[in-house]
Amino acid sequence: MKAFCKAMEDLPLWLKVVLALPALDIVWAVYRIIKSALKNNVVGILIGVLFIVLGLFPVAIFDIVYLILYKKNVWWID
Repeated sequence: MKAFCKAMEDLPLWLKVVLALPALDIVWAVYRIIKSALKNNVVGILIGVLFIVLGLFPVAIFDIVYLILYKKNVWWID
């Protein structure tokens, strides 16, 4: 699981933005769940699962804006 997080963090910015598009944002939701699981953050895991189940469009837009402005990984509560 650490390898997946490391791989996601090492992606080029353009690919991170592509993966943040509304239909593909599930990849970042999985990243958030794994990142929270590695830190034993139950609340983060539950919120990450909600992102997958509900498919929150505003979260995808927020991710794109955050990635472009700050040029790092998506924001998360960990």
